Amino acid sequence: MPSVNEQPIPAARPVIGEEEIEAAVRVLRSGRVVQGPEVAAFEESFADLVEGRHCVAVNSGTSALHLLLMALNIGPGDEVIVPSFSFAASANAIRLVGADAVFVDIDPDTFCVDPAAVEAAITPRTVAVMPVHLYGHPAAMDQITAIADKHKLAVVEDACQAHAAALNGTPVGAFGAGGTFSFYPTKNMHSLEGGMITVGDAEIARTLRLLRNQGMEQRYANEIVGANMRMTDVAAAVGRVQLAKLNGWTEQRIANAAYLSEHISAPNVVTPVVAEGARHIYHQYTVRVLGDRDAAMAKLTEAGIGNAVYYPTPIHRLKPYWEPDQKAGRHWDLPETEKAAAEVVSLPVHPSLSRDDLERIVTAVNALGEGL
Repeated sequence: MPSVNEQPIPAARPVIGEEEIEAAVRVLRSGRVVQGPEVAAFEESFADLVEGRHCVAVNSGTSALHLLLMALNIGPGDEVIVPSFSFAASANAIRLVGADAVFVDIDPDTFCVDPAAVEAAITPRTVAVMPVHLYGHPAAMDQITAIADKHKLAVVEDACQAHAAALNGTPVGAFGAGGTFSFYPTKNMHSLEGGMITVGDAEIARTLRLLRNQGMEQRYANEIVGANMRMTDVAAAVGRVQLAKLNGWTEQRIANAAYLSEHISAPNVVTPVVAEGARHIYHQYTVRVLGDRDAAMAKLTEAGIGNAVYYPTPIHRLKPYWEPDQKAGRHWDLPETEKAAAEVVSLPVHPSLSRDDLERIVTAVNALGEGL
């Protein structure tokens, strides 16, 4: 148990400071609270993070994925290749447009989709691949985009956990047809709730703006069938404040992760691997526990160290996917995905950690020893 003077260290700690509160109040006092100047300014600022791409703000990361697939005309009869080791939203967006999710395995080092598995899964029905930059580590986009170009597939990046991650100097969200980001409160930056779509094509960007706003650019002049997935100006104002702090927070996360990796020495704990050329921004600091994971987590919790498993059940084993696939006679052989789901544990890495916090985390992890 932590001592009486030691507070438990949470696995994540959303930041809502006075600047965020003042920004929200300022917008509320203005009376212009939905899809107004704050949203436009947020989109313009976010473009700097993705090499100037067109940015379209929406109400969640899931909506971002959903609308991007819609704008790319992906639907019934199409297949989209996606890793099963991810949050369900990745595949949910595919199902929501009526397409089929084709699940593939991951690289065991980075937890991101295995490019060789992507190429092996391509069929005449495949129209897109959705790499997920899991935990903030960029997927192998150089290989994935080469495969997609070869087979004339769209690349839809799920960058919802990877704000400011990059591969060989190119930021995530700037590869392929488009990228998507989430601003949920526990992400590296947030807008209370929200999402962003980044695309290189101006016409696709315009289609996205129509889709998020009932198919309208001018009021009551509906051009296409759309939905209401707009971002509020309150959310955008908070997002602008957070975006200005993102670089500093990211560097702190990277420094915290470096400290943990340098000092964790438990022989049954495998620290994160960073691929050559990758900028890992550590949305999560995820280790593998070789042994009894539940016992390890219980010991960490007893020591006051927050911890969590992302994700204990691969998407292909979740009921909405498992049952239809079984009925259709589809079976997924994903050994690295199954292994990761059984071994991973995420530890605190957020920028609010003090040096004392980091030392406590290291001490608790190293105390796990070999007896699990």
